[in-house]
Formats: sequence, structure tokens, C-alpha cells
Amino acid sequence: MLEGTFGVIITIFIVNILYVAISTVRLLLTMKGYRYLAAVVSVLEMIIYVVALSLVLNNLNNIANVLAYAVGYGVGLFIGMKIEERLALGYITVNVITKEYNLDLPNQIRDKGYGVTSWLANGRDGERMMLEILTPRKNERKLYKEIIAIDEKAFIVSSEPKQIHGGFWVKHVRRQQMKKHQ
Repeated sequence: MLEGTFGVIITIFIVNILYVAISTVRLLLTMKGYRYLAAVVSVLEMIIYVVALSLVLNNLNNIANVLAYAVGYGVGLFIGMKIEERLALGYITVNVITKEYNLDLPNQIRDKGYGVTSWLANGRDGERMMLEILTPRKNERKLYKEIIAIDEKAFIVSSEPKQIHGGFWVKHVRRQQMKKHQ
């Protein structure tokens, strides 16, 4: 009987990890505009959810089952975020502020294949150079390292653009969006 109880606890834990990880990825796919893929993933998500919930509801007599469900939920959320981080869907805009004009940071970054827009800006302590760089999220860490290797004092902020229209990346982005919606 103990082996059966332990087996149910482990099954609840694992099934809930799968459910929440898939649910997290589905939510992120939806937010990034991958509607059709998110819909397919949601079918798998609901099948796993029904199995996990029925296991818990059929075995409410053991608090360990409820704890396994709750802990599996937390672990699944963490794993789902790690999966999304690895997929690195979408694009980021990286804003860089530097006071080092003599480094020619914009051209050094352009030479590495990035589209860079730069302009003169004024900060609290005087003139600065402002750069805006659009890149796929999968390149974010690499871009940060390349910027810091050139100017270790650069101020770097990134954000995710909701829509992209025109400019250097427009053809590449349109191709990706067309593939995504087919």
C-alpha cells in the first residue's frame, strides 16, 4: 500500500510539473503572437490538467497528494520559464548610453551584424551617445557581452517591442511573422 501511495504522490508531482510548464509556455506563445501554436499546445495542456486534477481529487484523503500538486505547480512554473528563456522568442530593443565617443561604439556594433541607430543625448553630467539596437532575443546575452567588452561603463537597458514596422529589420521580421502565421 505504501508503494501505491508513493507512486500516486510522484505521479501527481510529475504530471503537475508538465501541466504548469506547458501552461507557462502556452501563455508566452500567446503573448508573443504565436496563436496557432499556442492553440495546439493548449490541447495538450488541458489533457494533462484533467489527469493531474483527477489524481488529486480522487486522492484527497492524503495531504501529501495536495502538497505534491502544489510543489509540482511551483516547479512546473520555474521549468516553463526556463523553457521560454531557452526558446528566446521575439525581439528585444537594447538601449545603450555611453560617454565614450572615441570608441565608435555604433560602428563596432554594426560591424558585428547589428542594426544600430545612434544620436547625441544630454544627461545629468553632460553629453552622451545614445544607441538603439534591435536584435532577436536569442542574441541578447551575446550583445550585452560585446557592448561591455567595448565599453564596460556603458549603461544598458533592454525591452521587448510589441510591434515592429520599417527600418533595417523589416524584411527579416516579416519573413519570420509569415512563417509563424502559416
